[in-house]
Amino acid sequence: MKRTLFFRNVLLIILVLSFSYHAYSQYPGQFADKIRVQVKVPVKAYSFDLKDVKLLNSPFYQNMERDGKWLLSLDQRRLLHNYRINAGIRTNAKAYGGWEALDVELRGHTLGHVMSGLAMMYASTGNIAYKNRGDSIVMALAECQKALDRDGYLSAYPEYFIDRVIAGQGVWAPWYTLHKIYAGLLDMYLYADNQQALEVLNKAAGWAYKKIGSLTEDQLAVMLRTEFGGMNEVFYNLYSVTGNPDHKKLAECFYHHAVLDPLAARTDQLNKLHANTQIPKITGEARAFELTGEEKSRTTAEFFWKTVIENHTYANGGNSDYERFFDPGKLSIHISPRTTETCNTYNMLKLTRHLFEWTAGAEYADYYENALYNHILASQDPETGMVCYFMPFTPGSFKVYSTPENSFWCCVGTGFENHAKYAEGIYYNNDRTLFVNLFIPSELDWKSQGMKLKQETDYPESDKTTFSIINAPVEAITISVRYPSWAVSGVSVKVNGRNVRVSAKPGSYINVTRKWKSGDKMEVRFPMNLRLVPTPDDPRKAVIAYGPVLLAGAMGTEGIKSPAPYANDQNDFNKYPVPENLIHELRLSRENLNSGLKPVTGEPITFITSSGVAEKEVRLIPYYKLHHQRYVLYWDLKE
Repeated sequence: MKRTLFFRNVLLIILVLSFSYHAYSQYPGQFADKIRVQVKVPVKAYSFDLKDVKLLNSPFYQNMERDGKWLLSLDQRRLLHNYRINAGIRTNAKAYGGWEALDVELRGHTLGHVMSGLAMMYASTGNIAYKNRGDSIVMALAECQKALDRDGYLSAYPEYFIDRVIAGQGVWAPWYTLHKIYAGLLDMYLYADNQQALEVLNKAAGWAYKKIGSLTEDQLAVMLRTEFGGMNEVFYNLYSVTGNPDHKKLAECFYHHAVLDPLAARTDQLNKLHANTQIPKITGEARAFELTGEEKSRTTAEFFWKTVIENHTYANGGNSDYERFFDPGKLSIHISPRTTETCNTYNMLKLTRHLFEWTAGAEYADYYENALYNHILASQDPETGMVCYFMPFTPGSFKVYSTPENSFWCCVGTGFENHAKYAEGIYYNNDRTLFVNLFIPSELDWKSQGMKLKQETDYPESDKTTFSIINAPVEAITISVRYPSWAVSGVSVKVNGRNVRVSAKPGSYINVTRKWKSGDKMEVRFPMNLRLVPTPDDPRKAVIAYGPVLLAGAMGTEGIKSPAPYANDQNDFNKYPVPENLIHELRLSRENLNSGLKPVTGEPITFITSSGVAEKEVRLIPYYKLHHQRYVLYWDLKE
């Protein structure tokens, strides 16, 4: 009897563990077949693999298509040129320009992002061309690694760059570049099933362990003064795949006490720090919490996110002025031509996904939507597919885009990934609950539940979203739809044409539980209204929004001459003259915006100012749609 009870209890423990703790690499639920290390924390919302979500036609799909064309148009011989030069392999190619030029110390970072972008595009679309291109790059890098014959070292620059950073000598972020290469290799393994990529990465990690595994705390402190990207994150991710304790130790070597310890103590010392240098460190701490259960890491990640969102984030979800954090909350005096670096938002969205999965908190999903629509979606040029470094907010600014061959900034690299992975934040799941976080036309294949769902919508140009059950699950399922915090005018939910009573409030989730049948339809409407998004320190300086979308005043093209808006250097047009008499003041009633702004018939989310609101009529359109002209986003408001 005791023996039977013992085995019954063991079985119960196994079942509880299998329910509570899913194995995963970058996000809960993903890549379960490739993971060896179990997470140590409970998870409330699990990610779907990119291959389980298919985008349908929308601005997101169109951005993804342009991104894919750019990725495939790149000459991999030119991207590999500096790697081959460094390895002593003959090459007759010509290096790309900008940050990939042979005399730039950050050279080589782009190829890592390209591998990630190709891998994600393959997972998102199933198009074998992306995998083939990525596989070819991995094979070429393996050749370079072998030719170098330096314990697995692999880079486009000589190894003494690493020696310099360890010694505290001036050099431009060599570990940052290696992070991009390592992350790209890992993504090729995880998303594109390239075993050789994991082999190359394992060898590179072996070199890294030999290089820094025996450094003292003081030596590491000196090394970590120089930007190192997400080296801690990528080594934690590699550890979750291999189970090799050396990879965990490598991740721990990149714990930056000077920045992370104050955050763990819930102290904001971010003022004047280079913003994008810090954010990846926090994502690494999020991974540390998941793989070790260390509460200090969770505190660090949650406090940092809350601090940045409340005190350092602009209306579009981005942060930083001249690439740096500033005095908490002092946004009104930081409306400049170099606001909200796009890389920062790329990294904040990565961090946000982790925090959402721990809590299923709607505040994280709300932020994700805001930043995705009003920064990431807005950052790509619809004519060329080129991308922005900054989102300039000085009145009269215009968006500045990269060039195809002579830019390759950090935000070009993250841009390859941004527009390849839109599908990753739409849906999450937990047991028999499906979370719908984003209203983007798409199809979901929830394999473990045998459920296929189609989401159709013109959101945000329409307030209606329809979910159709293509294949019904066997058991009852809860569809948990995010109720956006901006949707203060209520919500309408119908299932098969019948109204569903909603007791939830904005900033939460609407739960509809039933035994769904194939052919069932659920319709959700969130009425949209005009609203103001003021700076926290000055309510008279504000952005106008409609539903989830920021509106920008279209100010024409005066003074924008070729080569603008395309730039080799991200700061090329920072000092452009603004036309005289540019309108940046509006006389609006905060309590009745509709009296001062009138919708334009036949043009969704487009408004014009009423008489007396501005010196002359101003047209306001969605910021994500405004390209190739000047604009005003932050207005000086007068009563």
